[in-house]
Amino acid sequence: MLREDLRNVAIIAHVDHGKTTLVDAMLKQSHTFRDNQSVEERVMDSNDLERERGITILAKNTAVHYKGVKINIVDTPGHADFSGEVERVMMMVNGVLVLVDAAEGPMPQTRFVVQKALEMGHRLIIVVNKIDRPDARLNEVQDEILELLLDLNASDDQFSSPVVWCSGRDGTATLDLNNPGTDLTPLFDTILEHIQPMEADTEGPAQLLCSSIDYNEYVGRIGIGRIERGTIKQGQAVVVANYNNIQLKNPGKIVNLYQIEGLSRTPCEEAKAGDIVCFSGLEKINIGDTVCAPDCVEPHKFVKITEPTVEMTFSVNDSPFAGKDGKYVTTRHLHDRLFRELLKDVSLRVEETGSADSYRVCGRGEMHLSILIESMRREGYEFQVSTPKVMYKEINGVRHEPMERLIVDVPEDATGAVFQSMGNRKGELLHMSAVGSRTRLEFIIPARGLFGYKSEFLTSTKGEGVMNSVFFEYQPYKGEISRRSTGSLIAFETGESVTYGLFNAQGRGTLFIGAGTPVYEGMVIGESPKSDDINVNVCKTKHLTNTRSSSSDEALRLITPKRMSLEECLEFIGDDELLEVTPKNIRIRKRILDSELRAKARAKEKKQV
Repeated sequence: MLREDLRNVAIIAHVDHGKTTLVDAMLKQSHTFRDNQSVEERVMDSNDLERERGITILAKNTAVHYKGVKINIVDTPGHADFSGEVERVMMMVNGVLVLVDAAEGPMPQTRFVVQKALEMGHRLIIVVNKIDRPDARLNEVQDEILELLLDLNASDDQFSSPVVWCSGRDGTATLDLNNPGTDLTPLFDTILEHIQPMEADTEGPAQLLCSSIDYNEYVGRIGIGRIERGTIKQGQAVVVANYNNIQLKNPGKIVNLYQIEGLSRTPCEEAKAGDIVCFSGLEKINIGDTVCAPDCVEPHKFVKITEPTVEMTFSVNDSPFAGKDGKYVTTRHLHDRLFRELLKDVSLRVEETGSADSYRVCGRGEMHLSILIESMRREGYEFQVSTPKVMYKEINGVRHEPMERLIVDVPEDATGAVFQSMGNRKGELLHMSAVGSRTRLEFIIPARGLFGYKSEFLTSTKGEGVMNSVFFEYQPYKGEISRRSTGSLIAFETGESVTYGLFNAQGRGTLFIGAGTPVYEGMVIGESPKSDDINVNVCKTKHLTNTRSSSSDEALRLITPKRMSLEECLEFIGDDELLEVTPKNIRIRKRILDSELRAKARAKEKKQV
């Protein structure tokens, strides 16, 4: 049976190419909202972090109705660090809209997600978005898309995919650039014509593949997935199985069943094969599990998620200021929170270490892990993390490391600085081309070579450069790369920073703190331009005499301190440093706080070398 009344599509693209904005327009033009309803921009980005950063982090489902057909739409993240979200939702859809910016063209993440769609045999609709940009390169971008499909060995059917020209912000689409569109009707019509209805066996035994997990404090864990076969009914007895774990056969019952309508979940009595549904009642359901009828337990195959490439150590905060800000500070709290994250993030790995109060957390990249850190600190957790490190592999007895495909768009006069940095970081140039008045450079570079590079890149391009990277492959180890050429300014004693002490310290480097900030011995309070660390006493006050008074301090002028964001701190910290994270503060500290013990440990390391 063909489900002619249903289409399941995902929107995939590189970051900032306009996926969520286009979904906004599709929701409005399908009359999902009331005419007088107030709707904010990027309505699908419901997470606070998503709205603040302007990126999509979690894949989300919505549905619109057009000409009697229900179109389930999955909005996916564009950043490479969250590509695990994209990989798993591919199992829920029959076709994809490949969104490409009319000026930037196909970027690294576009290549990655298109490759995944092609491997699964999905039909494609190429959507060239932002055609109203003054720097749009419509013909060149279309050629670049065709070259990409050729390069990825697309089938004849996939290579001849239709192209729709859109402006998501204006809510218009057209199939012919000579006839500008007035609404998104051409896009909706192309979806109905080109994306084939799912062949569904609605009479067979029930089978539902869980591709996503949500949580509600009233009903518990909520599974989201597509019904692969049969019919699922509210109150139905089922068995949960897993393709990769043949031992898993947990009986249970579907307590609540919901269909997705617009941005809400509508309760329903039953749903048929092809429908994307949400369900509750199965407390042990995980991503990749299959909900089966008790008389026919056949787990569905689940996509293999790409392995993580970056690791960090999360541990309990043991600094002198531990426990002052956080609500959850113990090992048990940290353990439960990290392993709970595994239930909804399939590309994350958490492992216990030899230490009772630390855990090895592996992810796709620095941003992937920084989003987890930021989410935990907002929830009231207090902990500390180590510097990010890449995960090496032994292949045929040779040490291999992860490589990244890096694409940068820079002004012409900044290419020299980029080449110099890439040379120092073991980057190899693949391609160089002119894009308007700018230059596009493509490199293959070790993943560890990108640690700490973003700040340097923005400085060398005067803030005008754009860089994007995605995992390429594992290659033999490329040799040593210097992570940081600068040292740290370290607080000499515990106390509160004062203007007099900071004034004397600011001549040594760039400060991260201002007056009145509590500090402790071993805390990093600035950056030294030299490679060696420098101890400074920012708590030092001026001794008062009959001829000198505290009022003379008014003549001292402090340079505005550099306020470090979470990502900048992760880029900055060295191997002998930790990042202390609390709900109210982010502090960089030395692993060994005592200056004498630190000096002895450094001398011992040099002796061993």
